Amino acid sequence: MSIELKMPALSPTMEEGTLAKWLVKEGDTVKAGDIMAEIETDKATMEFEAVDEGTIAKILVSEGSDGVKVGTVIAILAEEGEDAASVEAPKADAPKAESKGADEARKQEVQEERATGSTEPAKAAPAPAPSKSDDGSRVKASPLARRLAAEKGLDLSAVTGSGPNGRIVKADVDSAKPGAAKTEAPAAKAEAAAPAPVAAPSAETKAVWYDESIPHEVSKLSNIRKTIARRLTEAKQTIPHIYLTVDIRLDALLKLRGELNKGLESRGVKLSVNDMLIKALAVALEATPKCNVTFLGNELVSYSRADISVAVSTPTGLITPIVRDAANKALSKISTEMKELGALAKDNKLKPEQYQGGTASLSNMGMFGIKQFDAVINPPQGMILAVGAGEKRPYIVDDALGVATVMSATGSFDHRAIDGADGAQLMKLFKELVESPMGMIA
Repeated sequence: MSIELKMPALSPTMEEGTLAKWLVKEGDTVKAGDIMAEIETDKATMEFEAVDEGTIAKILVSEGSDGVKVGTVIAILAEEGEDAASVEAPKADAPKAESKGADEARKQEVQEERATGSTEPAKAAPAPAPSKSDDGSRVKASPLARRLAAEKGLDLSAVTGSGPNGRIVKADVDSAKPGAAKTEAPAAKAEAAAPAPVAAPSAETKAVWYDESIPHEVSKLSNIRKTIARRLTEAKQTIPHIYLTVDIRLDALLKLRGELNKGLESRGVKLSVNDMLIKALAVALEATPKCNVTFLGNELVSYSRADISVAVSTPTGLITPIVRDAANKALSKISTEMKELGALAKDNKLKPEQYQGGTASLSNMGMFGIKQFDAVINPPQGMILAVGAGEKRPYIVDDALGVATVMSATGSFDHRAIDGADGAQLMKLFKELVESPMGMIA
């Protein structure tokens, strides 16, 4: 009996994904553990392994397909002794065809909006256009067509649609005859078939305005980029940020780093400044537990361990692999883990448990020469530390003006959960640990 291979849920929050690449083709024989495909989730590209033996009889979802729902049959596997050529694909569900028609309609709707030559938001319609015909069936019309019909007082149930699946579009409303004018319906009929609310213009309709005469290229957003956009918008709209900045002298930390790297050279380990900052933040968080929290509306989660999410830039976007229990790990261990996690992140090979969770984040843009910046909190965490470049600056050393290597660090705190005084205490302790680094490794 043939086996349906379905789109797997590769993380607890995954609802759909992109079938990035097939590593097998129809007719290939696979056994348990063989890698059959690469699937892009909202955070990483992961491998899809076979759990049964057999022959790939049918591939139903082509590579590059995005928005594939979890549980969708993507291929058929013929078991041993079964004729792969005789295996039939399951019948497609009707909603899929409808979805395709809706996608085409949305594309046409965007084109209609562009054709109007206006980027102003839609004006309120004087009266809602009827959404159902005389026989009670729903009238299919684009939001733009509904708005224009309402402004003209046209009854959409009397207009013939020329769009996908009979959908009424702007051109149909423009060419509608006066005889299609809306008439007052009896009260009893209005109660029996109350008009449904007009759908709001999609984000695509409102946002895709650009001058097509300028040489340009349009690229489809990856699942990772979509997730970044959604989460950062959520963070800035719902989390009241408070920012606290300190200047930190790095000379002692740089000296200690040099000494440690000499001792670790034989083991092939080379500490970075970032490795030491991860350790310092973790120690500071455990010593300031009021900042190691998550705000949950009516509840506050306080963590007794510091798991640091570290921002890593990849070709597809920013991702934050986690160094767990960083306060209690040796610097050499943190360094080794970060190199492994960073390599996996750049190849989109992180596993969910390697990037999901974390109690606070660290983002370092010093390698780009950025002096100081304010980072956006990574929800549901309560804080993120933004680290700038270490640079030679005039500095008061032993009550005398001198020159020191100084960096600026800014903590972004969720003010719903963390008071300014508690955030200031964390930043003060972090500064002390970096300026006297023996305190974080003792």
